Amino acid sequence: MSSNTEKRKTGRVEFSRGVPVQIVAIDGTWRRSCLMLDVAAWGAKLSVEGSIEGLNLQEFFLVLSTTGAAYRRCKLTWINGEQLGVQFLEAPDKPVKRPPRTKSE
Repeated sequence: MSSNTEKRKTGRVEFSRGVPVQIVAIDGTWRRSCLMLDVAAWGAKLSVEGSIEGLNLQEFFLVLSTTGAAYRRCKLTWINGEQLGVQFLEAPDKPVKRPPRTKSE
């Protein structure tokens, strides 16, 4: 019988240098650059650049492309220093608008 740790590693893709991504507030009020360290069908591990103190991480967008066309809706599952674990949320039945642009864009 395999352990939970072994099950979590199955289906997970690790990136040796990390993949540049961003996390963005649902309402577009904040944005942080990150490196995606690994990813699976159900979630990802991120290394965040800058402080996340005071940010609402209950639900946010993980933007996977520079144009914002590829993204996933997420929630925070764990935090360890600058690293975050995120769970991908199911897409709602109705169409979802693209993540909002922040004021700095």
